[in-house]
Amino acid sequence: MIKHTSKRLIASIVLLAGLAVTPLAQAHAHLESASPANQSVVETSPQQLSLSFSEGVEPSFSGVTLKDGAGKVITTGKATVDAADNKKLLIPLSSPLAPEKYQVEWHVVSVDGHKTQGHYEFNVK
Repeated sequence: MIKHTSKRLIASIVLLAGLAVTPLAQAHAHLESASPANQSVVETSPQQLSLSFSEGVEPSFSGVTLKDGAGKVITTGKATVDAADNKKLLIPLSSPLAPEKYQVEWHVVSVDGHKTQGHYEFNVK
């Protein structure tokens, strides 16, 4: 009887621990799409970068670094959140991009305070 009760107790603890951890794993803003898109080739320089996340982001604590093919940082405007969608981060470009490969390095803090970061590349033809 004691063995059976101990096994049930352990199984219950494992189940509750799993349920407690699951929401935490999902509480981060993950990049869902971007424009220009990852690994895309665009015909002309975009006027802005647009990054869409799985949850709302805080623009004051979020941003992007844009680098050219040689790793030189390209000046951009300040990141803002789309007024109609707080999951979308908008980064205006200060000047047209020359034809070459670019890397976008992003970092965001979601509205619930979790930090995430990543990067992707695109090419201007």
